[in-house]
Amino acid sequence: MPILGIGTDIVEVGRIRDVCEREPGFVNRVFTAGELEYSLAKETRYMHLAVRFAAKEAVAKALGTSLSWQDVEVANDPSGRPRVILHGKARGAVGNATIHISISHTRQYATAVAVVEEQ
Repeated sequence: MPILGIGTDIVEVGRIRDVCEREPGFVNRVFTAGELEYSLAKETRYMHLAVRFAAKEAVAKALGTSLSWQDVEVANDPSGRPRVILHGKARGAVGNATIHISISHTRQYATAVAVVEEQ
C-alpha cells in the first residue's frame, strides 16, 4: 500500500510543563477530554501530554495540512498501543487512508512519528 505522508515531531517535556503551568487554558485548547483524563491521572503527566502534543504535530505534518488541536486525539488500545482518532477537518483530510503512529518519551523529550497509508 502506498505511503501518502510521513510526519515527525520532537518536544521538550519541560517546555510543555512550563506552558501548561503558565497558561491554564492551554491544556483545554490543545488536548481532548480523553487525552486529559489519561495523562493527568499519571504521575508523569507532562511526559504524556508532551508525547500527545508531538503526535498531533506529526499527524498534521503527515497529512500536509494544518488542523485544529482537538481534531487529532491520541488514545491507547486495550494492549496499550497508541492509536489516532480523528475528528472534524482531520477526518475529512485522511479520506480512506490509515494513520499509523509511534510515540516515545523520556523525562526530557517526547517524540512521535505518523505515517499515512493508502488503503
